[in-house]
Amino acid sequence: MQRFLADGTFLRVYLALALALLLTFALALMGLALVDRIRVEQYREQLAEAPMQLLARKVSALPPNARGDWLTQQGDLLDMRLSLREPANANLGWFAQRRLERGSVLVVMEGEETWRMFLRLPGEERILEARLSGLNERQLRGLAQMLGDWLAEVDGEARQQRLESVTSQALAIRLSHLAPDGLDSHQLTRLREGELVIRLLPGHWALTVYLAVPSADGTRQWLSIGPVSALEPTPISLLLLVLLIMLGVLAAIIYLIVRGVEARLARLELAAGRIAGGRLDTRVKVDGGGFIGRVGMAFNAMAAQVQSLLRSQQEMIRAVSHELRTPVARIRFAMQMVEDMTEDPAIRRQLRGIDGDIEELDQLIDEILTYARLDSGIVNGANLERSRIDCRAMAMRVIDTLAPLHAHLQLELAPGPDVEVLADPRYLQRALQNLVANACRHAQSRVRVQVTEETRLVRLDIEDDGPGVPDTERQMIFKPFARLDDSRTRRSGGYGLGLSIVQKVMAWHGGSVVVDDSQELGGARFSLLLPIVPPKRA
Repeated sequence: MQRFLADGTFLRVYLALALALLLTFALALMGLALVDRIRVEQYREQLAEAPMQLLARKVSALPPNARGDWLTQQGDLLDMRLSLREPANANLGWFAQRRLERGSVLVVMEGEETWRMFLRLPGEERILEARLSGLNERQLRGLAQMLGDWLAEVDGEARQQRLESVTSQALAIRLSHLAPDGLDSHQLTRLREGELVIRLLPGHWALTVYLAVPSADGTRQWLSIGPVSALEPTPISLLLLVLLIMLGVLAAIIYLIVRGVEARLARLELAAGRIAGGRLDTRVKVDGGGFIGRVGMAFNAMAAQVQSLLRSQQEMIRAVSHELRTPVARIRFAMQMVEDMTEDPAIRRQLRGIDGDIEELDQLIDEILTYARLDSGIVNGANLERSRIDCRAMAMRVIDTLAPLHAHLQLELAPGPDVEVLADPRYLQRALQNLVANACRHAQSRVRVQVTEETRLVRLDIEDDGPGVPDTERQMIFKPFARLDDSRTRRSGGYGLGLSIVQKVMAWHGGSVVVDDSQELGGARFSLLLPIVPPKRA
């Protein structure tokens, strides 16, 4: 636990996830509260639409000098305060005024009980305001009686049009020629006598108002207002939608948090891959001082230490190799002086052997210097001088160079199309020549070179009909100064650096060298695998 708390990165990740969770739940609660508020406001406006439309139409039909008294009288009857206002004196915001201009009913709550309802008069600029403190039965009866009287003023199609003008989604108003169902005989008698009947529906928490509306021909229609129901709870579908939105927001926040950690780890992975490929000058950009930042700093320190050690090793190898040339040159000069001073055949034969040993020593020093240059280039991050190379032409040059030295062998280039690759011509030819020379030393009669182009790489295969390379030794032969104990021994020549140089050259090019069995010739098959590098745009 102590280590967990001391680990800043993971602690920050967990705290960030916890904060994301709390933030998401807070957003969900705010969303639900906002949705409920909007639903309540819509319900109030729909509930107030029919009464306000009725009052506005009644007021607009009156002459201007009679409106004040009528509003005062109806206000006392309905237990509310009615007034007409100019838009500038209504103390409403810009959005509220735009809604009134579109003919919508506006409900503004002052405190818990006081309602302020606004509606623009039809065809006028003035606004009707109704202020009431809560809803009660007196208001319901008065508005229903007013509606019945208003509908009784006309008949037929005009009555139906008036009815449709005040009907809303929250308050259904219907006229029927049949007596309403569900009323007892006493209630029906009261309706026929012109009284207003209110029917409560307990199971639905709603009520319906019934009223008889007489017609000019002596008949009557039955007016039903409602059911006026209480606001229903939030639907399950809406709650599920809010939950899905909450989970989506939470998933997005967690993804962004984890993505940030993953991006920093991906940089470490990329840098490790580049160092594994030989680019020891690669460093990681360190962000912050958390766990991943400390890993990045340790990674950079490790890479710098490895690069420094390898650089010191390469400098020592180059210095030793150069220093060896001076005593070798003195030995060669002394041997030539001795050779000039004697004519003894036995002594001259020994001197020729010494000269051969000196020549081998010179070649070994050249191999060591080449190996050191390759290592130095990889360690110091030097870039290759790449150019387009015709691989078949390069293979023919190598064969023409080595064929006179191995007259007993058949060196051949397998037929195929021309293949080009982007590489350093000097080092790539050196790698191919080392492999062909190695095959010539161990082949019995044939050496074949084949060049093929695959989807993402160019392949150069060098095959021979020699004894091959055992499976257990195929990784060891690429180590410096490594030799096989059976088929490929010191008697076959070489110094154990040729294959190491080939591997270094291929690593510097971003490729590889592999060895397996030759299916056609029966010996070993060494393969140079070079990735196809697109040319840089000018």
